[in-house]
Amino acid sequence: MATESMSLLGLEKTSLRQQALAALRRAITTGEIAPGTHLVETELSETLQISRGTLREAMRQLQQEGLISAGPRGRLSVRHLDAKEICDIFSVRAALESLAARELCALEDRAQVIKELRRALEEMERASKDGLEERIEADLNFHRTLCGLTGNETLLHSWGSLEGNIRMSIMFAGFERAAQNMSVKRHGEIVDAIETGDAAKASEAITEHMDGAAKVLVG
Repeated sequence: MATESMSLLGLEKTSLRQQALAALRRAITTGEIAPGTHLVETELSETLQISRGTLREAMRQLQQEGLISAGPRGRLSVRHLDAKEICDIFSVRAALESLAARELCALEDRAQVIKELRRALEEMERASKDGLEERIEADLNFHRTLCGLTGNETLLHSWGSLEGNIRMSIMFAGFERAAQNMSVKRHGEIVDAIETGDAAKASEAITEHMDGAAKVLVG
């Protein structure tokens, strides 16, 4: 019985960390906690009603995702990206997603891949009627799906490591500019290119998409 209790406590602790992580990630990516804000453990643990140890675990994950960074004396703050960093992020995204597009074009039977991508487009369409958070998640889901459908785990992991930075680049731009990059039509052009099986065309569609997105975000 004691072992069962310990197991349940462990699950509860993990759940608390995940909930704290999700709440902080949401607050940062929606601008509730602004870029440059110093994160004070005592205040946050009290607000979230969790222990400082659990909070630290969540904040370590946020550091790995690139949402927060350590400054002098190890003080943690919400990251603020500059224009060059955003352009660098989108250059790397272009390289990764172009690779994904080429790998998908090489598949003899792309019917299921196209079906999944168009389903992701439908999610984007539905989210377009919602708030910023839902639109961001639908947009990220499309690009994550694009990489995931390759079956290339290294590629997917590499893309995933940029996800926090992508979220921060959206915050840098603000809603109006960021929303321009969430156009279903623009994403549909990528799917159409992959459907043709023309790797060069699909890669070009990705590159143009990312170049355009970066220009919109940095203004």
